[in-house]
Amino acid sequence: MSSEKATAIVIRTVDFSETSLVTTLFTREFGKIGALAKGARRLKGPFESAIDLLALCRIVFLHKSSDSLDLLTEAKLLRRFRPVGRDLLALYAGYYVAELLDGLTHEDDPHPELFDLADETLAALAAGESSAKRTARFELGALRLLGHAPALDKCAECGADVPWSGRVAFGLIDGGVLCGKCRAGKKQVALVGAGVLKTMAQLADPNATVWRRMEITPQSFGELRGLLNNYITHLLGRKPKMHKYLGTLGK
Repeated sequence: MSSEKATAIVIRTVDFSETSLVTTLFTREFGKIGALAKGARRLKGPFESAIDLLALCRIVFLHKSSDSLDLLTEAKLLRRFRPVGRDLLALYAGYYVAELLDGLTHEDDPHPELFDLADETLAALAAGESSAKRTARFELGALRLLGHAPALDKCAECGADVPWSGRVAFGLIDGGVLCGKCRAGKKQVALVGAGVLKTMAQLADPNATVWRRMEITPQSFGELRGLLNNYITHLLGRKPKMHKYLGTLGK
């Protein structure tokens, strides 16, 4: 076993005993890891209450080469996730970030850019920024960084340009918009408004800032939310637990 240091976001905790926790951490240096934190449930334990869901911390752990859990030996709290005004929607969005980090990544597979995006998103949510836009931007950014970005302006099947006008076919299995020719005979195809695709493209662009000033109507956001929910459900093979709470974000 080797002793390692990392910056981590706590994305899941499970009680292991009266005094210990099994925790899932998304680290910048090592990706997702599962670790046993002995004594973490004690009021005056070795981790000083740093193992809190969505907390950002610096950790030291013994990295095991087998399939057994790593052993967390130190954790220093850098920032707790505490939305201003006890914003319940921001809290739901934060839990969803954790759920996606857990569901879309594999253990010991580092994605430092995804870590930075998650850290930025959680800080923005806690500061009171729009939960609706920040959640969608995180989803689209995570999909891009993990190789699942949906095709929004070119046919996911043949690569032909797909104009944004009227209602556009989006293939959940194919991973993006479909031209009229490739749409024929396809299953799990949704029709989405051209304006929603434009909004998604602006939210997905890592270098864009215009999304901060965008006004998204509840109707458009509901359509965007439905498309992202269905697409991510298809990728995961299951419906995320937090999806039932996300419909309120744009209201």
